[in-house]
Amino acid sequence: MASGAGAIDRFFHLSARRTTVGRELRGAVATFLTMAYILFVNPDILTQAKGATPEMFGAFLVSTALAAGVCCILMGAVANFPIALASGMGLNAIVAYQVSTAAGSWQAAMGLIVLDGLLTTLLVLTGLREAVMHAIPRDLRLAIGAGIGLFIAFIGLVNAKLVIAGAAGAPPVAAGHLADPATRTALIGLLATAFLVARRVNGALILGILLTTGVAFLFGATRWPATFPLPSFTGVAFQADVRAALRWDLMPLLFAVVMVDFFDTIGTASAVAESAGLVDERGRVPGVRRILAVDSLSAAIGGALGASSVTSYIESAAGVAEGARTGLHTVFVGLLFLLAIFLAPVAGVVPAAATAPALILVGFLMIAQIVKVNFDDYETAIPAFLTLLTIPLTYSIAHGIGYGFIAYVVIKLLARKPREPHPLMYLASAAFLAYFIWS
Repeated sequence: MASGAGAIDRFFHLSARRTTVGRELRGAVATFLTMAYILFVNPDILTQAKGATPEMFGAFLVSTALAAGVCCILMGAVANFPIALASGMGLNAIVAYQVSTAAGSWQAAMGLIVLDGLLTTLLVLTGLREAVMHAIPRDLRLAIGAGIGLFIAFIGLVNAKLVIAGAAGAPPVAAGHLADPATRTALIGLLATAFLVARRVNGALILGILLTTGVAFLFGATRWPATFPLPSFTGVAFQADVRAALRWDLMPLLFAVVMVDFFDTIGTASAVAESAGLVDERGRVPGVRRILAVDSLSAAIGGALGASSVTSYIESAAGVAEGARTGLHTVFVGLLFLLAIFLAPVAGVVPAAATAPALILVGFLMIAQIVKVNFDDYETAIPAFLTLLTIPLTYSIAHGIGYGFIAYVVIKLLARKPREPHPLMYLASAAFLAYFIWS
């Protein structure tokens, strides 16, 4: 057993990164609990795709869990990085409501996702994706991480129903109502979890999620599952129709999906690495090519399994906040997703209102990066501010990054400093501009 523990330590560099198996497991549980909603949200969205039916919900759920499990284990073993993966929110909606309609079927839409994964993998192998990541100024990378922190907090507030959509003619968002059991549950959980975090209690986020789930039972915001259906992905997995996706009229959609996949992960990986202290003296992420390669392949795996594009999850920051620093965390998350194939109804006991406080407080921990931005340099600070602001308010990491890139390049050009931005920043900004015009 001692030799086995030593092998795990050496393979995942646990001692070098000042962590332990227990800490990685604790972080994995926190990450999984904040991501578990995808097991139910993703199938719900995909059953609304053209050609799909509500009866396919169970098969989509199994495919979602299987894809996440396989890709997490791949990320942990190959890249040794504490970032978990699952079907991407936003991308699944594009697949269900836009791509499947244009392509004629959900199978063709999944074929397009396979092409997306293969194309982004090619960009990684050529070094372009990594080069773009390194071309981003440090202040912009910090703003991306902080903006994602605000995004996570905003998602948590929405999941908690503390923030709701505004009425017609009113501001776009409004305060929720404590008459809603989910809102009461989340507010109590937020206060309790905030206290635990403020006191720096080990496992604060997990304890908060469990405590809030208990409150949810008291308020009737959750309940035990009535049935435990046998898992099956028949009719969903390995149904991707790549040939049907190879149409010229679908190329703009393929471009849009690639853009979202390409830059979402760059932002997510940077943010998680900064939070975990896994960056070098120049703010770069060591071994980033392996991270990006696994992420790209995961998109293709997700499409092949009928789970939509699998991508890196910023909710991994919950695990990092619990002390996770290596790929062992991600392997544990993968195993939990595979276990969820059989115990998905139990995972569903934890409502969105119970994980919302954790998301809000992870956002708090991530926003701290913004203090490292040099706000005295307006030429970089203003694009950083636009990135920070637009990531949560557009509900899109890619859009926020795009607005920041374009602002940075334009300001430098107008300031007659055309050589300061890396050539790839010009290329990326032009690609974003084309994406914004065509999408």
